[in-house]
Amino acid sequence: MPELLYLIIGIAVIGVLAVVGFVGTRVRGTGKLPDKAPTDVLAPPRDVPTVDVDTPPVVESVEAPTLERPEKPSSRLVRLRQRLAGSNALGRGLLGLLSRGKLDEDTWEAIEDLLIGADIGVAPTQELVEKLRTRLRVEGGQVPDARAVLREELINLVDPTMERALQVTGADGAPGVVLVVGVNGTGKTTTVGKIARILVADDRTALLAAADTFRAAATEQLATWGDRVGVEVVRGPEGGDPASVAFDAVKQGMDRGVDTVVVDTAGRLQNKQGLMDELGKVKRVIEKQAPVTEVLLVLDATTGQNGLIQAKVFSEVVDVTGIVLTKLDGSAKGGIVIAVQRQLGVPVKLVGLGEGPDDLAPFDAAAFVDALLS
Repeated sequence: MPELLYLIIGIAVIGVLAVVGFVGTRVRGTGKLPDKAPTDVLAPPRDVPTVDVDTPPVVESVEAPTLERPEKPSSRLVRLRQRLAGSNALGRGLLGLLSRGKLDEDTWEAIEDLLIGADIGVAPTQELVEKLRTRLRVEGGQVPDARAVLREELINLVDPTMERALQVTGADGAPGVVLVVGVNGTGKTTTVGKIARILVADDRTALLAAADTFRAAATEQLATWGDRVGVEVVRGPEGGDPASVAFDAVKQGMDRGVDTVVVDTAGRLQNKQGLMDELGKVKRVIEKQAPVTEVLLVLDATTGQNGLIQAKVFSEVVDVTGIVLTKLDGSAKGGIVIAVQRQLGVPVKLVGLGEGPDDLAPFDAAAFVDALLS
């Protein structure tokens, strides 16, 4: 019995010594037991911010974009007139020739060359020269005020009697529908955006249709214009059916009661019959819901006679009712106004002289001629 007791006490002593030796090994580096866990274990990672659970998260407010207020058409016309004044070689050249002391045949030929070079066209040039020569004979061979006479005859040639107001209002509650056509590169899509700005400046509601589904980024370009003035754009898939987009836009315009729907169309080269057929289809599909009140053909004023060819082809397909002349920047090509009106029998309704968002203004015959002769 005593032997068993001694055995138990011996085992217990050995166990205590083993535990003490193990603990001593763990603390040998410091000489003491750690009194708390290392702080770098409990600290949050350096790149992770701490969050106070008692404080609600701060939500940053996102301000709505400020819509632009477009310039009124009346002030646009004044500004465009100032920009054109003094920069056009046509007016300066004509006044210089007519102010000579003696108008001989060489002078008249120079006048004809100047007018034809300004894209007025042969027939209108001959008409203008004949009227000037007749007035000279009646008035004794001299022109008392060359500028006054030239101004009067040029205004008559531009024809101030043409109706130039945009038809942007429909009948019986339907929206006005403006179809914008023209070849790529004339500024067609940009013109649609600028027309939206004119409508907003006149306190009209509008909807844009991105029916130029064949040109990459045309829809995004138009949407950017619409965002700036708060005008929505109806769009379809890239390469989709343009007529379907136009149809949906007019339908939405009728449902929402907007004043005007402006439709941008494809603008491939005018000698491709497929494009002409597509434009005709777009117009027919639109008119299943509402009449097209205006068909605007966008022409680049610097293209000269090529622009007249384009005008003729488009007018045969969609019955053009008005012309928009872009890039009429004083490059001596102002005569295209006269030529295109004579060829189509439709008026120039809008002119553009720059890249600014409001550089599109209603055309006025007298103001245009005054700018040429300034």
